[in-house]
This record gives sequence, C-alpha cells and structure tokens, in this order.
Amino acid sequence: MGIAMRSMRRFPSLIVAAGLAAMSMVAPATAQQPFSTTTGLRDGQRDFDWEVGTWETQVRVLRNPLSGATPDWAEFRGTSVVRPILDGRANSVELSVRGDKGLIEGVALRLYNPQTRQWNINYASIRGGTLTAPIFGGFDGKGRGEFYGQEMIDGRAIQVRFVITSVSTSEARFEQSYSADGGKSWETNWIAIDTRRTK
Repeated sequence: MGIAMRSMRRFPSLIVAAGLAAMSMVAPATAQQPFSTTTGLRDGQRDFDWEVGTWETQVRVLRNPLSGATPDWAEFRGTSVVRPILDGRANSVELSVRGDKGLIEGVALRLYNPQTRQWNINYASIRGGTLTAPIFGGFDGKGRGEFYGQEMIDGRAIQVRFVITSVSTSEARFEQSYSADGGKSWETNWIAIDTRRTK
C-alpha cells in the first residue's frame, strides 16, 4: 500500500471508509513539528519516483492498538495508485482495499520541503474527508524511509513511526508503529506489502 497510513484507528470504515465501525475517529495532534531524520543535507525530492504506478496491496491492520488486549488483526486486499504532482516534487496515493471487516478508501498527499529537505505525509479517508496531522521524515538513500509524528488516542498523546522500504523495483513494504512511552518501545499496527501491477 503506497500510502502513508495513520492507522486504521483513524480511519473507521487508509487509511478508512465504510465498514470499520469498531474503530473510532481520533482528533489530530497539535503542535506538530518536523522530526530529525537520517537524511542530513541530502536532496531527497526524487525519493518517491520509484513508487509511481499501480500496485496490488495486501494490508494487515491492528484494530486495537496500545490496548494491552489480545491483538485483533484484520486483513485487506486491493490497489494503491501513486501519481506524481508538480514534476515529482509532490505525489498522491489513492488506496482502495477490501476485507472481511469492510472497505478502506483514502488518499495521501506527500509534499517535499526543499528548505528542510524533508517530506511530510498527510492522509484523508473518504469517510472523514479531512487531512490528518502530517508525519515528517525522509529516505536514507538506500531505499528506506522513516517518518515520525504525533497522534492522540483515547485522550493521550502518542508517537507515530512510519517506515517505507523499497524491497525491489516490484515490491515495497510499509509499516506503522505507535509508542506510548516516548519511543522506548513500539507496537506495530499497520503492515502493507505492495507488488507492482505489470498490466
């Protein structure tokens, strides 16, 4: 899934349209600030070029993150379409996946800041219709990107980590995790494997 998901928790029905009523909408965190990454002074404005195109997407979502309960995972399948904007200085991702627990449909907008040399990723589900607070970060030049932000879950502020790995020209992996202890430990709540569609 080529879209940066802020967890199914935020998308009750991306990432989430009708059918996921068990998950509640979460208010966006305040005072979002860019996080330091390993990008240094590297110009990363072309770092998403490899992802442009249509992908078959398999998504696993933890429906009860940071609850301490037995993990409740849901699985979805569908497509993710990545399109360049403004000659690749920005891009959009359209996600549409379906599973036993419903339908996830949303769009991500990813923007590059040439001053900070960081990307910020914003997401909106079709059901909610508003962009989430952004996550910030970049790639290391070796096919791995890390992005960080903040979220509110059940009235408490938590940290979000989103990792994108270009496994090959035809496969990519996306993994989102939450931390409720300032980054000392992380719980994975979103895993997506994308395979490039050849036809």
